[in-house]
Amino acid sequence: MEKFSLNGQWLISSNTYATVGQVPGSVFSALLENGLMDDPFYRDNEAKAVAIMDEKFVFTKTFNYEKPSDCVILVCEGIDTLCDLYINDKFVAHTENMHRAYEFDVTKFLVNGENTIKAVFPPYDAYIKEKSKEKEITSGTIATMIGFAYVRKAFYMSGWDWGPMLTDAGIWKDIYLIDGSLPRITDVKITQRHEDGQVFVTTYAQTSDKADISVTITTPDGKTISAKNGEEVEIENARLWWPNGYGAQPLYTVTTKCLSGEKVVDESVKKIGLRTLVVSREQDQWGEEFCYKVNGVKIFAMGADYIPEDNILSRLSRERTKKLLEDCLFANFNAIRVWGGGFYPHDYFFELCDEMGIIVFMDLAFACTAIPGSQEFYDNVKVEVTQNVRRMRHHACIGVISGNNEIEEQASVPNWWKEQEKADYLELFENIIPEIMKKEWPEVSFVPSSPSARGGLVTPTDENIGDSHYWMVWHGNLPFTEYRNHYFRFLSEFGFQSFPSYKTIEQFALPEDRNPFSPVMELHQRNGSANGKILNYLSQTYLYPTSMEKLTYASQLLQAEAIKYGVEHLRRNRGRCMGALYWQLNDCWPVASWSSIDSNGRYKALHYEARRFFEPVHISCAETGEYSTRFDITAERYYDYATKAHIFVTNDTMSEVAGIVKWELRNNKGEILKNGETPLNVSALSYASIPEIDFNKTNPRNNYLSFAFVVDGKMVSAGTVLFTKPKHFNFLNPNLEVTVNGGEITITASAFAKYVYISNENDDLVLSDNFFDLCAGKKTVKIISGKPNALTVKSVYDIR
Repeated sequence: MEKFSLNGQWLISSNTYATVGQVPGSVFSALLENGLMDDPFYRDNEAKAVAIMDEKFVFTKTFNYEKPSDCVILVCEGIDTLCDLYINDKFVAHTENMHRAYEFDVTKFLVNGENTIKAVFPPYDAYIKEKSKEKEITSGTIATMIGFAYVRKAFYMSGWDWGPMLTDAGIWKDIYLIDGSLPRITDVKITQRHEDGQVFVTTYAQTSDKADISVTITTPDGKTISAKNGEEVEIENARLWWPNGYGAQPLYTVTTKCLSGEKVVDESVKKIGLRTLVVSREQDQWGEEFCYKVNGVKIFAMGADYIPEDNILSRLSRERTKKLLEDCLFANFNAIRVWGGGFYPHDYFFELCDEMGIIVFMDLAFACTAIPGSQEFYDNVKVEVTQNVRRMRHHACIGVISGNNEIEEQASVPNWWKEQEKADYLELFENIIPEIMKKEWPEVSFVPSSPSARGGLVTPTDENIGDSHYWMVWHGNLPFTEYRNHYFRFLSEFGFQSFPSYKTIEQFALPEDRNPFSPVMELHQRNGSANGKILNYLSQTYLYPTSMEKLTYASQLLQAEAIKYGVEHLRRNRGRCMGALYWQLNDCWPVASWSSIDSNGRYKALHYEARRFFEPVHISCAETGEYSTRFDITAERYYDYATKAHIFVTNDTMSEVAGIVKWELRNNKGEILKNGETPLNVSALSYASIPEIDFNKTNPRNNYLSFAFVVDGKMVSAGTVLFTKPKHFNFLNPNLEVTVNGGEITITASAFAKYVYISNENDDLVLSDNFFDLCAGKKTVKIISGKPNALTVKSVYDIR
C-alpha cells in the first residue's frame, strides 16, 4: 500500500513555546531536543514537566499533495490522546484513545497543492478533573492523577506507584495519507490445525474492496508454499516452535498480497510459529491447575512483569526492547507478563518474543480502576480491543490474554465499589470483550482479569484456581519465609523493592539528596513511605549500613533474597505450582522500585539471582533455622533452635537428569566441618529431594551450609544457606582480591564471602555471574559486556 507520509518535522507551539519537533514524537521529546525543558527525570523536575502540560499544544505541518483519486484516507496509527484534528483549518475529527488507530476520509478537506494539518492537544489534567466532577469513579490506586480512567491514555502516564506523573501528548505512531479508491488488506487471520503429527495452516484475508489475493508461506529454510485465500494447506515436515529452554523457535513467513489487476497494491507479511499453546485448566487434587501447555507439554513459566520502558515514547525502539528481552534470556526467562496499565506494545515486542521463545501473558490496557461505563466508552473500547487482538493474534508467543490487571480483585472487595460500577465491570470484561475474543481469536486462552479464579467477581484471589498476585511479603510486612505457606497455581505478580544502582542515583540526585528520606529520594519512590519499609526489612536482616551506597547494595540483597524464597518454593512444588512471574522486570524512570533492571539498564542483584533460580536444573534448600523458627532475639533460649536442611533439585528440561547432591557444613572461614553426598535422579519436568539433614543445632552464628548438584563430574547448580539472619552471622573479613585476565575476572577470598558484588566505574559491567557466594578460595567469571576498569568488590561483610 502506497503511503504519503506525514511523519517528519512539525511545528509545535503553545502560549509559551514555539519549536520544531519530529513525528512520531511528543511535546516533551520536542522540548527536550531543543533544550526548552529540563530533564523531567532529574531531581524534582517532574513538577516543572507537569506544569508544561497545563497548556494547550498545537502540532502543525504544511505539505504539498496531489489527490490521487476521489477518496483520500488519513490514517493515524497512534495519537496520544485528547486531540482535535484540522486540515486547512477545517475540523476533521476528535480522538480520545491512544491505544487504537483512526482512519478518516479527508478528501473534501484537501486541495491539490499546499495543505496544512493541525493536531490540537488540550490540557489533559484539566479535562479529567472536570470529568471527575461530573461523575466520580472508584480508583484502586492513590498514586495517580484523579480521573485518569476517563481517557484511554496509558494509565501509568498519570503516575503509578513506581512511575512519575508525566502526561505527555503527541503523535506517537505513524501518520499518513492513502488512496482510498484502491483495494487494501484490512485483516489477515492465520489459523493452525495440528493433528497426528501433521500441521495445517489457513490464511483468511479481507480487503476493503473486491480484489485478488495470493498467499505464500516461506519455511525457515527458504522453501515456498503457495496457498489460496481461505483454503487449508499442509506444512510438510513441520518444525514446531518451543519456549526458551524447551526447543528451537523456527518461524514461517506468511506473505499475503492484494492485487488490482496485475498490480500488487497492498501486502501483509507476518511470521508465525507452528505450535499449540493453551492454558490448561484441568481439575486436580488441589483445585484447578493453571499452566501453559505447549505442544502437549506442561511448561513451568519463569519470568517477570513488563511495564513501559519510558515515559517519553519516542525514545522507544526495537533495539532498546531487544536488549531488554535479551536480558530476560540472560536470566533464563521463558515467559513475561505485559502489565495492563501501560500500552499495547509495538509489533516488534511480539516479534522479538517469537524469536526468543518468550511466552507472553498479555493484559489488555486496563488496571486498578472502575470504568466510565457509557455506551460511548464501550464503543471506543470495542474498536481498540478488536484492532489490537488482530495485530497480536498470529504471534506464536502469546500464551494468554487477560482482560485487565487487578480490577476484578478490587471490585470484589466488600463495600468498596458502587453496584453500578460492578455491573459496568461485568459488562465490559465478561460480556463485551469475551464476545470479541470469541469472534476474533477463539483459539487463545482468555481470562477476564489477573488475578482471576472463576470470574464473576467470585473469590478472584483463590490460590487453588487461576493465577494469583501475592503481596503480603512487602505490602503486608510478612517475612520472606511466608511464601512457603502458600501453593499458588500460577503466581503472576509478587515483588520486593530495592534502590537502583548507586551510579543511577548519582545521575538523578545531588550529593546532598542521597539520603533515603530526602525530598528528591522520596520523589523517586512512588510507593508511599516505602523507603522506610526497605529499612524496616533491612533492620530484620542486615547490620545498619553507614552510607547510601552501602544501603543501596543491602536493599538489592534483600530484594534478591525475598524473590528467591518465593521462586524456589514454587519450583519445589512443580505440578501444583506452574508459574513464577515476579514484579517487575524494568523501570520507566530512575526510581526505587520492584524492578530487577533499573531505568539505565543496570542489573540489580535480583537479576543475577534470577539467572540462578530460573536455571533449567536448579538445586535449592528449604532450611530450618532462625528465619523459620524465631523472630525476636530477646525470645527465651533464642539460639536453641533446630538447624535442618531439605535439599531439592528441580528439573525443567525434557530429559531425566542423574547426578549427585553434595553438601558441606562449613565454618565462617569456609572450612568443611562435615560433608556428604547422595545420588539423585530427577525425572524430566519434575523435582526430587534427598532426605532432610539434621545438623543438631549447629552453631548458627559461625556455621553455614553449601550444596551443589553434580552431573557427570560437572557442577550444574550450587548454593549456600545460613541458619541465622545475616546480621547475626559472624562474617570474617574475606580480604577480597580481584584480578583481570583478558575477558575474565577472578575473585579470591580468604573466608566465606556472601553476595560478592563486582562493579566497574560506571556500574555497567555484565558478568556471567555476580552477587554470588564464595566459600573461600577462587572464582572466575566471564565478562559479557562493559569494561573492567576501576573495579571494586564488596560482600555482606562490608554492610556495616
